[in-house]
Amino acid sequence: MSQNRKAPAYQEYAANILAQFTFRTMSLQDRGLLYTMRMECWVNKQLPSNPINLSKLLGLNESEVISSLPKVMSFFKIDGDFMISPELEDYRSNLEAIRQKQSKAGKDAASKINSKRKSKIADSSLDSSPVGLVDSSLIQSNSKQYNQIQSIEKEIIKDSFVSEMEEYEAHEGNLGNVSKKRFMRI
Repeated sequence: MSQNRKAPAYQEYAANILAQFTFRTMSLQDRGLLYTMRMECWVNKQLPSNPINLSKLLGLNESEVISSLPKVMSFFKIDGDFMISPELEDYRSNLEAIRQKQSKAGKDAASKINSKRKSKIADSSLDSSPVGLVDSSLIQSNSKQYNQIQSIEKEIIKDSFVSEMEEYEAHEGNLGNVSKKRFMRI
């Protein structure tokens, strides 16, 4: 079953971000804008490059966005009227490549399994072994004999149990129900 859903999350290693000088020198407001923009880029792939439109889209104060935007732009790339996060786009492409490889491997494996099944079915229908030449009345006769043997075996086991139980009751009948339950092998 193919799932053509977008990846719900991206993996990020804190050490990779914290190791970047530009991130370490940002204010708390700058870091907040950076992560808000990254999350928006993950969901919608792009953001408007116009700061006024960006602040409206993010639902943030226009002056705060305008003052912090120059500090976060090293993490983004302008592409026409929009901004993208190259890092997240690379990550998204990598996930898609992995998904494509897994899908192809699954289809290849299914194809091999199905072709083996088909060849086994074809081989068994062409097989000229004695089983294919057996008369159906002989098979029915053998199954009747098998059922009769099964029935006789059940009777022997039942008769053996009944005789053991009768013997027990004759010799030990006054021991009560607890001993009977231990003796019974049902």
